[in-house]
Amino acid sequence: MGIHLEYLLVELFGLTIAVIGGVYIYLQYVTYNYWHSRNVDYVKPVIVPFGSLWPVLSVQTSLAEFLRETYMKFKNSRVVGIYTFYRPMLVVNDPELIRFILTKEFSHFHDRGLYINEKADPVLGNLFLVPGAKWKHLRTKFTPTFTASKMKQMFFTIKNCSDTLASSVLSTASKSELIEVKDLMSRFSTDVIASAAFGIQCNSIENPDAEFRKWGRKVFEPRPLRNALAIMFPSIMHLFNIRVIDQEISNFFINAFKETVQYRTANNVARKDFLGLVMQLIDKGYLQSDEKTESVDTTSDADKVKITMLEGAAQAFVFWLAGFETSSTTATYCLYEMALNPDIQEKVAKEINNVLAKFGGINYESIKEMHYLHKVVSETLRKYPSLPVLNRECTEDIELPDTGLCVTKGTPILIPVLGLHRDPEIYPNPEKFDPERFTEENIAKRHQFSYLAFGEGPRNCIGMRFGLIQTKVGLVSLLSRYRFKPSPNLKVPIELDKGNFVLSPKGGVKLRIEKR
Repeated sequence: MGIHLEYLLVELFGLTIAVIGGVYIYLQYVTYNYWHSRNVDYVKPVIVPFGSLWPVLSVQTSLAEFLRETYMKFKNSRVVGIYTFYRPMLVVNDPELIRFILTKEFSHFHDRGLYINEKADPVLGNLFLVPGAKWKHLRTKFTPTFTASKMKQMFFTIKNCSDTLASSVLSTASKSELIEVKDLMSRFSTDVIASAAFGIQCNSIENPDAEFRKWGRKVFEPRPLRNALAIMFPSIMHLFNIRVIDQEISNFFINAFKETVQYRTANNVARKDFLGLVMQLIDKGYLQSDEKTESVDTTSDADKVKITMLEGAAQAFVFWLAGFETSSTTATYCLYEMALNPDIQEKVAKEINNVLAKFGGINYESIKEMHYLHKVVSETLRKYPSLPVLNRECTEDIELPDTGLCVTKGTPILIPVLGLHRDPEIYPNPEKFDPERFTEENIAKRHQFSYLAFGEGPRNCIGMRFGLIQTKVGLVSLLSRYRFKPSPNLKVPIELDKGNFVLSPKGGVKLRIEKR
């Protein structure tokens, strides 16, 4: 019996070695020959079976920095091949090809190709991730929630939070002390989004341990391996039914959304915020117009299809997730650059205070009037794009013009935004912070698709208006009253968090704050 068992173990061991050897040979000599056989320049695989992305998976570098280095190394190649596990992926460097993918032939590249499993992760059923027909349905429903008129209605929420933000740092500024800017702006963004998307006044500016802030920190805890798998190898996530968002986090946001909807419904509470608009889509399937009680024109019964409570919660979650992190990091990087460039800081502060005096304070119109501030924020997003990589997936075979390459269905596409934004041929001396890059004249000189802070095409950032307003109002409330200077141990250049998909500073950013 013992001899028989020993024989079986030997056979099993031999079979395992044979399978591993077969997989190795197939990956090394078949899969990893994919781009070479198509005459496409490519990043050589480092380790089988991890392909080209071992530096990312082993957290030696971030995906954004890896793709930036790839872009710079192969800048003269319009497209570059990379490998992740068994999948060939295509990095698109050329702005004209990026236009082709994001707009001209959007129908062939309408999905992001990122991991989504709504059964395991209901909050992932949102506009950012969902593919195909469901994305089109939700985008049609939610586009009217981000019009200029709707932004004006939500402005009071942002303004109230910005007043609290400004007063919260008065004592620190009076003593010319150091302040952790990333945490401060994260709490400001948390309060804005919690109020607008969930109808909850969490006051995390005054109470850093507020529940919404606590869950926000949990969402953005570095998970480099899980994030990399979700982006690069979603089939593994599907195979093992792996969650991206922890169950307790998902439950908190879904329950917070449901409870507020139920409270407002039971008590007939009407507020002109994002949650109120989502409630209309749940209740009616369309939005009322801003003119009295008339509804938006509908041309078919499909326009009146209601969204479900879970779909509404998923959109509120991604609105919170995107608005919270992108706005807070953009404001943080902006204040960091203001501290390093005092001449620019004084110029933007002067414009802010002149415009505030003209309009009698912060309002929607005064923010629109601050043209130099807009350049400053645009330059911040150029140097530190919130989403440093754009993902698409080819949904139908198509030939890329003037390349001789036919991209096959299912091929993941990566657009290296950080690489484009820091290309010295597009933006001379790219490490220099220079708002004048965004004069009308300089913008006209560049290819439109060499600046992708909010994406482009039908699947661009739907919340762009809200994100910009939120960021600008937060900056105005601070720069109009306070001056920021570098702290003694401030890292220059700033160090990025390698385990985060978004471009987030590692360990926060401490600056000295003073009253003006």
